[in-house]
Amino acid sequence: MSAANSSPFVSTARVSTENASRYLQQLCKHWAHNLDVTFTAEKGRVTFPHDARGANWPGDGHLEMEAGDAELACRIEASAPEQLEALKGVVASHLDRFAFREAPLAFDWRDGPAV
Repeated sequence: MSAANSSPFVSTARVSTENASRYLQQLCKHWAHNLDVTFTAEKGRVTFPHDARGANWPGDGHLEMEAGDAELACRIEASAPEQLEALKGVVASHLDRFAFREAPLAFDWRDGPAV
């Protein structure tokens, strides 16, 4: 996961699942229809525009995901605390939809300073 960050609001979560790569790819393909997305089987990055769905955040939000053998690591960077909370909900709800057989997944979000 990238350590460089210009956004002041960051949260990370490690989600236990044996299907991390599959969920990462499904989620990225789903969002690629209307968001800026890059991904491989192991890593993905999604940009949520500051003005998406009528929002007016100071800057874009970003989600980085990294698939491991038994977990999916997620890192959200946001420009405002409310944007961070909104993106945590969006990520969790979308992943739970793709992981319906094992949902709800456990998201232990850890907010912290940008490093």
